[in-house]
Formats: sequence, C-alpha cells, structure tokens
Amino acid sequence: MKELPRADLNALLRQMPKAELHMHVEGSLEPELIFRLAQRNGVVLPYASVEALRAAYAFTSLQSFLDIYYAGASVLLKQEDFFEMAWAYFERAAADSVVHTEIFFDPQTHTDRGVAIETVIVGLAHACRRAHAELGISARLILCFLRHLSEDAAFATLEQALPYRDQFIGVGLDSSERGHPPEKFARVFARCRELGLHVVAHAGEEGPPAYIWSALEVLKAERVDHGVRCLEDPALVRRLVAERVPLTVCPLSNVLLRVFDTLAGHNLPALLDAGLCVTVNSDDPAYFGGYLNDNFAATFDALPQLNVAHAYALAHNSFEASFAPTAAKARWVAALDEVFARFRS
Repeated sequence: MKELPRADLNALLRQMPKAELHMHVEGSLEPELIFRLAQRNGVVLPYASVEALRAAYAFTSLQSFLDIYYAGASVLLKQEDFFEMAWAYFERAAADSVVHTEIFFDPQTHTDRGVAIETVIVGLAHACRRAHAELGISARLILCFLRHLSEDAAFATLEQALPYRDQFIGVGLDSSERGHPPEKFARVFARCRELGLHVVAHAGEEGPPAYIWSALEVLKAERVDHGVRCLEDPALVRRLVAERVPLTVCPLSNVLLRVFDTLAGHNLPALLDAGLCVTVNSDDPAYFGGYLNDNFAATFDALPQLNVAHAYALAHNSFEASFAPTAAKARWVAALDEVFARFRS
C-alpha cells in the first residue's frame, strides 16, 4: 500500500471503520459520571472530588488498578445506571468510527453488592439496542467471570444469567491473572460451550505463555484477550498463527499496568510481523488514558514503523476476529476498503 504523510495516516486511523473486542464496560466509567451516579444513589466515595479520583489513576500493577475499578463500580445500582454507563461509551465509540463492539461486563462485581443480575443485563442490553437504532453500532455483550473468585461462584453466576441468555453471546475470564490459571475454570467453560456460548479469556498479560496454552487447550478459547507474552514461546506463536486465533491487544493499558515500560517498547509490530491476528482495543478506557482512536493514534505515534498496511491489517483483523455474522463482516470490510481507496486517491 502507498504510504501516506503522517497527518493523513492519523486521519485514516480516525476515520477507518473498526470493531472493538476488548472493552470492559465498567472500565468506561469516567470520574464525572461516577460522581454524578454516586450523588444520585447516595453512595459515599473515598475520594473528595473528580480531580482526586483522577489523581489516583497512578497504577503500579493490575491489582492496584482493580482496587480503584471496583470502588468506581460501587455507584452502579439501578438499570438506568448501567444504561447510562454503556450509552456514554457508545457515543464515544461512534465518534471513533466503531461499527461493531463486543463488550465485556462483570456481573459478580455487582451481584456481590446485592445488585440483581437482571438489573445489570437489562440496563446494558437496552443501551445496546439503542446504539444500533440511533448510532448504527452493532453491539453484543460478553459475560465475564472474575478469576480471583471460585469456579463455584462462576457456576452460580452462569445460572443466574441463563434467563437472559439471549442478551449475551459469550463468556470471558478476567480480573487478577497471576495465581489464577485458566484451568481453574475448566468445568464452567465446558458448560458454557455446551450452551453454545462463544468463549474468550484473558491470558498472557501478566501471566506467562503457559496461561495462553491453557486458555486454548482447556477452555477452548476462540480469542485470547491480551496475549502479548506469546512471543516468549515460538511453538505457541506457530499455533496461534496457524489457527488464526485472535489476540485483542490493549496498548495504552499495557503501559499503564507496566506490562511494557513505554509505548515505544510495545511488541505490537513484532506481533504483526509474526503473522498473528492482532487487534487494537481500549480495555478500560476511562482509567487507561483513552478510547479506541486514542490507542491507535498514540501507538502509531510511538511506533513509527507502523504504516498504512498495518492500519488496514488491524482494522480488517478486528472484523475477522469478531463473532458477527459473515454478511455483516463483509459489509464492514467493503466500507473499510472504500475509506482506504479514498485516502490512496
């Protein structure tokens, strides 16, 4: 593909249609919305102001982030709260040319506080329907189990969610990775596969490549969330390439959580050069410094070896890696091709 001046490449990154496949909706709660919901619901926060909360976003590890993440989620009590949180994300996604998104949500974060799972799912599903109707965004939900809790707790959550089975398309595994290998959840993921649910799992972020192997072989994961440590194991890379297993990489998150010291040191170019099906995502955008286009812009600025061909591959991979119908993927790829043709002309 013909190279573009940097300004044109930045514009292309903003305008190209894309899918987002690794975004925790609770992680899109901006401090302003947290404080507004806290006031509305009578929740007392351990921070005096929006500014004080933002100042606390100085993470040294995944766990230090999760501590603040769960405190922020405490303001979510009613269906309208979950709707407003998701709708705020969808508005930002539309501005970033996102045409499809598969959103993670953590019901245990809420049910353990006494919030009914119906409240969570119905509120989020309402926002998904409205996003499609008003913003033209295709949106689906993926229910995640918290890996620092037990498999029995995951089974209980699954049973609570089954009356709303038509509202989510798959299950995932998130939260603290270290010390909680995927095989801890082998039985509940087997049950989810029996139910016809798609399966994804966080692996190879803080955890070793062995966790990616377990996600593939034990959980039968169709996508690996993060997966950046796969390059430490050449045999694993060969398998991921051969099977076109997608990796949902989150560059700004990786730097904020010290997976990489700097964005310039990120291994995204090496992942692409290895032939892996890599996608770019925002993870927890309110906490990690940006939404999807912020991740694209910052990553391409920090890694000048990334070019137009890489941009196309990342966007195309996002559609390929999605669980959307084949016809929808074809429409989005056609729209992607139109945008790139316009920039090349």
